[in-house]
Amino acid sequence: MTIDLEALYIDLHRHPELSYQETRTAGIAAAHLRELGLDVEEGVGVTGVVGLLRNTRDDGDGPVVWVRADMDALPVEEQTGLAYASTAHGVDPAGTTVPVMHACGHDMHVTAMVGAVERLVATRDEWAGTLVVLIQPAEEYGTGARSMLDTGLLERYPAPAIVLGQHVAPLPAGTVGVRAGTQMAASDGLTVTLHGRGGHGSRPESTIDPVVMAASTVMRLQTVVSREVDPQKTAVVTVGSIHAGLKNNIIPDKATLEISLRYPDDELREKVLAGVERIVRAEAAASGAEQKPEIHTDHTLPATINDADATARVTAAWRRVLGEACVIDPGMTTGSEDVSWFARDAGVPLVFWFWGGTDAAAFAAAMRAGSVERDIPTNHSPFFAPEIHPTIEVGVTALETAAREFLD
Repeated sequence: MTIDLEALYIDLHRHPELSYQETRTAGIAAAHLRELGLDVEEGVGVTGVVGLLRNTRDDGDGPVVWVRADMDALPVEEQTGLAYASTAHGVDPAGTTVPVMHACGHDMHVTAMVGAVERLVATRDEWAGTLVVLIQPAEEYGTGARSMLDTGLLERYPAPAIVLGQHVAPLPAGTVGVRAGTQMAASDGLTVTLHGRGGHGSRPESTIDPVVMAASTVMRLQTVVSREVDPQKTAVVTVGSIHAGLKNNIIPDKATLEISLRYPDDELREKVLAGVERIVRAEAAASGAEQKPEIHTDHTLPATINDADATARVTAAWRRVLGEACVIDPGMTTGSEDVSWFARDAGVPLVFWFWGGTDAAAFAAAMRAGSVERDIPTNHSPFFAPEIHPTIEVGVTALETAAREFLD
């Protein structure tokens, strides 16, 4: 029986789940993998799924290929207007009820993975080796890959010769984008707590106002990239969240900033981290804070670095299958991923790529108008939703073709 991938995608899109809460999604993925004949383990790294397909011959086991798709959604209220738009809600780690949406396309990742495995099973007389399928939770936290590996994944499953993965992106549907070397930036997520002295809003002189301290810190942090990083290099400092106070006439005793940092290499990472820490501490001191600020690292993600030889093989295979014009170099992106932990822990090459999910005509029109940034929704936007076709088909073909390149 052929799996209806469009129906699968629409179902997953309608029912998104937050990180480490992907029980329904994991169950659906696991059921399809079992249906296709794989040995399946659930609950790996909280909600992760691993599927194992041995397709060996008499002359040996053949190569082992790990393929990975992530499955978690985001606390975003969908505004696409689609008939199958999410109206789901969930409870975040702080206990707050939030809207939930597949604003990063992980529903498409799971769909393409199921489709690629279905094709590989159907053509198993044409290749030999072992396929390990990873359906990963909590990529949005940057911890899901680590959670799966920390269960002893490399000891319990055949070690890979290569790790492969893909991500849908606001590129023209029908294209795949990959580059050798650094494909995605390294990242750190920081939580900074600034301590003041609370009091009545009418008597600011009796307080040390952490809101003003936070505002000064946010503004000053903008100079790390603009004044301390070589303009020819890429770095990002984003304060994505500020929390302070509960009422307009109460000066609170603390403020919390959540900061995202991005950089292409360890040297620049050290420079940016040092600059952020220096500014946070200096602004607290300048505000007269009686307690030093706390700087906590929530996650650290390495750069996503594609192996040059393996990337060349995959690129050549795609050009044969998809056509020359469909394979592009998207450049390095400042987004970050945790997929490379699988390859790094195993000590093997990684190839990770993007594939387009935007209507090709709409993308071309926006390019002509110079309005891509305004008119083409990106990942994490409430308007982001890949075109179902040909996005599914190209995602399936890209992953199947890449896997076949490394299977005998």
